[in-house]
Amino acid sequence: MRSSARFEERRVGEYDVNIHAESLGIADTGGVDGRRPVMVSLMGPGIGDEAIFEAEHADEVDQEPFIGFTPTHAVDVIAFCNRPVDHVVTALLTADVIDVIGGVANVELRKDQVPIVAGLPGIVATMTDPWPAVYGSAEFLRAWAQQPGFRLLK
Repeated sequence: MRSSARFEERRVGEYDVNIHAESLGIADTGGVDGRRPVMVSLMGPGIGDEAIFEAEHADEVDQEPFIGFTPTHAVDVIAFCNRPVDHVVTALLTADVIDVIGGVANVELRKDQVPIVAGLPGIVATMTDPWPAVYGSAEFLRAWAQQPGFRLLK
């Protein structure tokens, strides 16, 4: 909440926030307002939309062999803009959420990003099927966000 100009729970488990990019250590906002609109959605047993959580995870492979546990909840951090600063805000806010609640980030990659992230710290597991992805810690997200040309997939 201290990183946000606005923090409003629109419905149970869904938060509409305006993150101050500077509060995440981002000095270069690319000439845009440092308050970036983001939605944080919590899902799983006891919070948010349990049905959506179950539907989104019904056809996933068993993740325990990759990350060491079976996820029971999901936190989605979604930017409402597509500027470079929004990608960095999304990654760093996700890293901060991981610091607070634990877990790992599931990050989909373009094929050309695979070699860029391969040597970064905090990678828990990688996958190539059905598309390239990394399961990474907060440390991974912070390291990747510092790479030239950093960009998340939509």
